[in-house]
Amino acid sequence: MYRFFFKRVLDIVISLAAIIFTLPILCVLIILVNAESKGGFLFKQKRMGRNAKPFEILKIRSMYVNQGKTKQLLTVNNDSRITKTGKWIRKYKLDELPQFYNVLFGDISIVGPRPEVFKYESFYTGEFAKVLSVKPGITDLASLKFIDESLLLSASGDVEKTYTEQILPEKLRINLDYVENACFRQDVSIILKTFIAIIS
Repeated sequence: MYRFFFKRVLDIVISLAAIIFTLPILCVLIILVNAESKGGFLFKQKRMGRNAKPFEILKIRSMYVNQGKTKQLLTVNNDSRITKTGKWIRKYKLDELPQFYNVLFGDISIVGPRPEVFKYESFYTGEFAKVLSVKPGITDLASLKFIDESLLLSASGDVEKTYTEQILPEKLRINLDYVENACFRQDVSIILKTFIAIIS
């Protein structure tokens, strides 16, 4: 019952509250982002939703214009594509605030496997295909484990190889376990852990 009804109710309640509460912060971020570099404040990127259905994820722009269209989709620590303001808002995950609108629109949930770009769709095969059977989310246990992912990638000699051979497979294993055992208590726990991780 939770997965099919109450989870959506929880998503709507939390996303609405978050949108109202963070609106002043969002307004300030819009001014700061536009003041530093031209190109608008919003960044949109096509991601895999439930059953691999495409949707546009919303973020506060943290890179210089057109940098998100380069072949390099992964972000490393001290990435030259990131603006000064972008470094700050990424540190505190403020670039993710517009995703509460994604939640309200029904694209994603508050808690669920982070939506991946289509470049890595081939990894969602076999038992890992189950990860796509649920709505993706703003936060999950895999994101918490790899909260310093950009730092890990910056220490790698081959960013793409490190991500596809070490990080992504582990994320998929964690997310598969979540899909098979998702419940209200776990979702609340993940939300609280995410909040603590951001402010600590």
